[in-house]
Amino acid sequence: MSTASTSATPTQAHVEPAASSATDSPTATPRARVSARLAAIAESATLAVDAKAKALKAAGRPVIGFGAGEPDFPTPAHIVEAAAAACYDPVNHRYSPAAGLPALREAIAAATLRDSGYDVSPSSVLVTNGGKQAVYQAFAAVVDPGDEVLLPAPYWTTYPEAIRLAGGVPVEVFAGADAGYLVTVDQLEAARTPATKALLLCSPSNPTGAVYDAAQVEAIGRWALEHGVWVITDEIYQHLVYDDAVFTPVLGVVPELADTTIVLNGVAKTYAMTGWRVGWMQGPADVIRAATNLQSHLTSNVNNVAQRAAIAALTGGLDAVAQMRQAFDRRRRAIVAALDAIDGVSCPTPKGAFYVYPSVEGVLGREIRGVVPTTSAALAELILTEAEVAVVPGEAFGPSGYLRLSYALGDDALAEGVGRIAALLGEAR
Repeated sequence: MSTASTSATPTQAHVEPAASSATDSPTATPRARVSARLAAIAESATLAVDAKAKALKAAGRPVIGFGAGEPDFPTPAHIVEAAAAACYDPVNHRYSPAAGLPALREAIAAATLRDSGYDVSPSSVLVTNGGKQAVYQAFAAVVDPGDEVLLPAPYWTTYPEAIRLAGGVPVEVFAGADAGYLVTVDQLEAARTPATKALLLCSPSNPTGAVYDAAQVEAIGRWALEHGVWVITDEIYQHLVYDDAVFTPVLGVVPELADTTIVLNGVAKTYAMTGWRVGWMQGPADVIRAATNLQSHLTSNVNNVAQRAAIAALTGGLDAVAQMRQAFDRRRRAIVAALDAIDGVSCPTPKGAFYVYPSVEGVLGREIRGVVPTTSAALAELILTEAEVAVVPGEAFGPSGYLRLSYALGDDALAEGVGRIAALLGEAR
């Protein structure tokens, strides 16, 4: 019986099939290596500034960083202890529900009632890998290609990128220092079009520290309700308010918005837990279900040990938070006074979060050590190279002409850093 040979002939052994390529034909259009969707995303400016500052420090430079929005305090001990204990419980070594541990979702619902004054069902909560994932998934859940999202500016640098990733179109609505960085209903109405789908609301604000009062929040909420505009409200700084400011949740004053509102929050800023990566989104059942489906394919559950730590944070009281807020308040007063004393700098007093957002328009166009910066980006670069202080330029958050400085760093570093800035800008001619 004859059989076919499976060995290749000498000629065949040296012949390889030609690889097909979109560029084989002289008329073919070369294909991009990176998708247009991801290639269009800008790097997080705040993280970039922080990384550059840390790299310079590692190289031995005495750089002081005002870039990252990160409390300098350690996570409270009882939270760390809960996480340490969780490491030894085998239940935390396994997958858990994509939407979050039931105990954590219950703790979030209870904390919402305690801190915001209204009831939510644990089933309407989705636990996410930090607040950023909640931001992206909120837009992904309700925004279709071409939908417009009204974005009060100055805005946190991640918002427009998340909107674009969802296929939406960010529409900036700017309020400057003279308006306390607070947009009005009239401005929102002027920006509204038939394509408007949602409004992003962040109070207390990153990057400005501005806080909308109850009347302003209610007016914006009533406007959104009247026009069928979704509200995506980022409330992660709710516990960091100062002076006479009071945090006002939009659903607390306009409960009728519950069916068209997504609330974003997390433990990062309140409990000094930025590295633990636990955030959440809360909203209508169909939206949370859709976002949970997305997360089930994207990341599955949030790290179980971090979730256990978050339970300890939310159920353990707010004494440590009050102590941190007291320190932030002291630093807030000091940095505002120091910056406002610099010729050409105007620094509104923030009522929340841990940022100042001074206007530096009075400095731009003036010569400093042989350089004439005409944008806040150029000024920030000059401050880094000449004063060895890292700040974030206004271009990361909207129009040029501003700087963002986080005062979530030690008192001594704050005083030294602002002193260096003052000395440098004092040379402006």
